[in-house]
Amino acid sequence: MPASDSMQGIEVYRGRVQPGWIDVNEHMNVAYYVLAFDLGVDALWSRFGITDEWITATQGSTFAVEAHVTYRAELNLDDEFVVTSEILAFDSKRIHQFQRMYREADGVLVASCEWMNLYVDLSVRKVAEWPADILARIRSIAEAQSTSEWPPEAGHRMNVREPNYTLHHEYPGPRP
Repeated sequence: MPASDSMQGIEVYRGRVQPGWIDVNEHMNVAYYVLAFDLGVDALWSRFGITDEWITATQGSTFAVEAHVTYRAELNLDDEFVVTSEILAFDSKRIHQFQRMYREADGVLVASCEWMNLYVDLSVRKVAEWPADILARIRSIAEAQSTSEWPPEAGHRMNVREPNYTLHHEYPGPRP
């Protein structure tokens, strides 16, 4: 079943696992999942009007300030994949988005990535408010996906359920 039949979110990027992306475990290395997700971010930003040319002309861009990647299944050499995106929230200076990566051949969800990005005025290297036209495009895309549900993978925190050791007395995970 192709990913497009079952994927959630809007498609933002398609790719193929390259030979240099394969690690000693004979599957796609974690760094290249992040690369593929980042290419998806760039593609979504293009829909907002944030292109390389726009960044150069306006001295406005975004910086990633947090990302959380989960890995659910392997991708192997030459596997084709699709990255989708959903806007979880935004305000005058930030955007919180969620991406999923699907294996094209069978539609299996192989990974997800949750991002927080800030809009930055590059001339002073400070967080700034989105330009009105960019904010309007973000709002338009967000409103078009308003029937979507919060992704179950979003907002998770790492923890060991029954730790034999914790660095702190008050471990943030569930207690046995």
